[in-house]
Amino acid sequence: MQTVEEHELCYQHLNSSCRKTMRPPSVSMLIYVTLSSISLLTVIFNLLVVVSVCHFKKLHSPTNILLLSLAVSDCLVGFLIVFQIMLIDGCWYLGDIMCAVYLVSDYAITSASVGTMVLISVDRYIAICQPLYYTSQVTAERAKIWAIICWISSVLFHSLLLRNNLQKPGRYNSCSGECAVGVDYIGEVFDLLFSFIGPVTVIIILYMRVFVVVVSQARVMQSQVAAISLQRSVRVTAMKSEIKAAVILGIVVVVFLICTSPYYCVTLLAKDAGVSASSMAFLLFYFNSTLNPLIYVLFYPWFRKSLKLIVTLQILKPGSCETNIV
Repeated sequence: MQTVEEHELCYQHLNSSCRKTMRPPSVSMLIYVTLSSISLLTVIFNLLVVVSVCHFKKLHSPTNILLLSLAVSDCLVGFLIVFQIMLIDGCWYLGDIMCAVYLVSDYAITSASVGTMVLISVDRYIAICQPLYYTSQVTAERAKIWAIICWISSVLFHSLLLRNNLQKPGRYNSCSGECAVGVDYIGEVFDLLFSFIGPVTVIIILYMRVFVVVVSQARVMQSQVAAISLQRSVRVTAMKSEIKAAVILGIVVVVFLICTSPYYCVTLLAKDAGVSASSMAFLLFYFNSTLNPLIYVLFYPWFRKSLKLIVTLQILKPGSCETNIV
């Protein structure tokens, strides 16, 4: 019996060691393969977006700059999944300092991803609801500045929120081999407002406004009777394009809420939640970073063109950055 208990410990030579999470080998393998697949796909998909936007000068638009910021955060989320793979057996072997760094990185990167989605919603709101002011108010330089501000504020806020974890790594661990996060009640409330309730409220309000404008424009175009066949064809095409945009916006909002709501309910409302606890909420949140490139980018023809150039290594040719793929 003693031998069995020793093999269930994370550190067999420590009496204060945590116990491993014992699962059937088939279940552990399924979790490992699932997380590894999500991690790999997330990194690859988002790296393709990063390379596309950075390489081709024609893609240096305000919207694409924000997509680049989102792709960077989602790519980093893909790397963070590696730590979840290491935690399959419920044991943390990298030490308390690395645990604290991982916690801050996890909170900051996911917050930056959500914040970038807010910026994208603002960008789409101005483009659709205030098109006359878009070119003057939204520029590539301003998009870069706001993206940088989003990242800096996310890192500073969560470094302050998790300062106790950084000042004394491992203070919230109940046993050796655990990586636990501790946030006081006030910090949880501010984090909930800053990282979830506030951004989600802004996104829903702006996207609802965009949806209303798109639908109203489509109805106006549909009600108009064209005198010339060419005009009618152009208007029908424009109407279909706007309806498609409205559908995509609806998908974006629904998928985002489905993937992120369980995560924040678990991590922000549960006191002293252990990072080693593997749950569907974390899986859904991480999978959202895999879906983002597909939802935001694969609908754009320029991404399909740039993807072909990247896969065929034509981007290595001199002057390929000047290619007009828009």
